[in-house]
Amino acid sequence: MPSAKSLTQRIVEPVLVIVAPGQGSQTPGFLQPWLEDPAAADRMNWLSAVADLDLVAHGTTSDAETIQDTAVAQPLIVAAGLISLLALFPRPADAYSRIGVGAGHSVGEITAAAATGVITAEQAMVLVRVRGRAMAQAAALTPTGMSALLGGDPDEVLATLERLDLTPANMNMTGQIVAAGTLENLERLKDDPPAKARVRPLKVAGAFHTQYMAPAVEVLEGYARAISTHDPRVRLVSNADGVVVQDGREVLGRIVRQISRPVRWDLCMETFRQLGVTGLLELPPSGTLTGIAKRALPGVELVSLKTPDDLPAAQALIENHAENVLTVTTGA
Repeated sequence: MPSAKSLTQRIVEPVLVIVAPGQGSQTPGFLQPWLEDPAAADRMNWLSAVADLDLVAHGTTSDAETIQDTAVAQPLIVAAGLISLLALFPRPADAYSRIGVGAGHSVGEITAAAATGVITAEQAMVLVRVRGRAMAQAAALTPTGMSALLGGDPDEVLATLERLDLTPANMNMTGQIVAAGTLENLERLKDDPPAKARVRPLKVAGAFHTQYMAPAVEVLEGYARAISTHDPRVRLVSNADGVVVQDGREVLGRIVRQISRPVRWDLCMETFRQLGVTGLLELPPSGTLTGIAKRALPGVELVSLKTPDDLPAAQALIENHAENVLTVTTGA
């Protein structure tokens, strides 16, 4: 009688994705509850020094107009994500065995790159400081802006944007596209929107993720050449096309090029589905991405980490959905 042959199967259970939001998610005073922790306050003071900005003041007492400034908003958002990650994982290396996937929307990709070990927190803050300033300078060259388009037939919406010489700068999900371009063309869109679509002007300083940001790309390219990188420690999904990127230099190159290219968050969520994501945790200033996921990823458990009061729910989500690869051996 032949001897029994052992068969080994790998059974991958729930998959957790941690996502970092982009510009526009910040609100006045949103950092206040986080900085009540002395360790978090010390860390924010350090990140402020690296960014050459008083992020403590901007996250607690600065008004909405001040933190809308691109040069302020971008470092503030990345720093917020980084201190919340330390609250979740006091030993950052512990995260790599728990998180299945990472991703960031627009400037959130810098947060995600630091979270997955591609760059250090300090490199992230220098990069985002330069990015914010360069994008603000590029935006000042031509009067441009962005407007959200909600609803409407997707093909008709895209055709309208092409007709008006506008760019679909953010394609977040079906029925939610952000148009970008000159203020004149955005006004034409407002006056003549696609059928069954609502147009909502956004309070941003320029047409981000379009050709108008090309001068900022040139600035960032010079800095990126001097930054050393490591390959991501977990799967990192690029918001350029939803592809999982495994090379650190490619991650950094995509972050730079993405400044003048559309954000395809819809493709990121499709990749989440393909990877079997079962839990999604959004870092602060949170709410936008979990709101999109609630409609686009039915059945996925969501946690929006807004304040330290949400940490127990976030930690429970991590425990319930952290990657757990089981090896099962059976006789044949």
